[in-house]
Amino acid sequence: MATSIVTALGGSARNSAGYADTVGTTVQVRGGDAVMAGLVLWDVDHTLIENGGVSKETYARAFELLTGQPAIYRAETDGRTDPQIMVNLLRGHGIEPSPDQRARLGEALETAMTLNRTRLSERGHALPGALDVITALAGVPGVVQSVLTGNIKPNAMVKVSVFGLHDRLDFEVGGYGADGRVRADLVAVAQQRAARKYGHSFCRSSTVLIGDTPRDVAAGVDGGAAVIGVATGSDSMDVLAAAGADVVFSDLTDTSALVAAVTKLTGLSR
Repeated sequence: MATSIVTALGGSARNSAGYADTVGTTVQVRGGDAVMAGLVLWDVDHTLIENGGVSKETYARAFELLTGQPAIYRAETDGRTDPQIMVNLLRGHGIEPSPDQRARLGEALETAMTLNRTRLSERGHALPGALDVITALAGVPGVVQSVLTGNIKPNAMVKVSVFGLHDRLDFEVGGYGADGRVRADLVAVAQQRAARKYGHSFCRSSTVLIGDTPRDVAAGVDGGAAVIGVATGSDSMDVLAAAGADVVFSDLTDTSALVAAVTKLTGLSR
């Protein structure tokens, strides 16, 4: 099904990352010539993949690893970070997380996802068009792709790699749930990591966040990135546009339009 754009490309400059808002940062990308640079940050769940309910089962399994008892209530996700989800799940069962439990949250989540990897591969899937868009963007000189997600890094890598989407994503420069409680702050984390690795700064005019929820949109707007909304989750195109996305698509199947939107928003098409 063809995608459609419902808001105009562009938008007012917003940057809380602390970098100068210049269009067209130059960067040496993996041994190539110096080119204009753009940072693309993908949300994972319901943007690149569907997890088939395995994510909530992973939180339940991590809960059992931490407490020695099965979870009675389901985790509430809704764009929260993994540590937030687990703390809320514990409190929902009347358990105030101890310092030891807090320290073991990441380990429990990683172990639970490892145990659920086969289940994820059987019940989940990459969303239509995801691999084609990632591949096409990897062919655009200057584009660096990573993820911005509430998942902890090991679990984000599992979710993406299970469906073969990982080869062209630079996980070293992503923003993850363990990096901060406020999702918008993860944008600056990723920008700073990319700056250190590639030698130049990334700002709103050279960073695009792609996600499927108003929380994703808010993370970009508040964190210092342009936003492409994709209505591949439970929120409509109109909802994503109203939340402030610069461009909105119905899905990821129109590769050329998505690439054009990314290059426009990052200044790479100038």
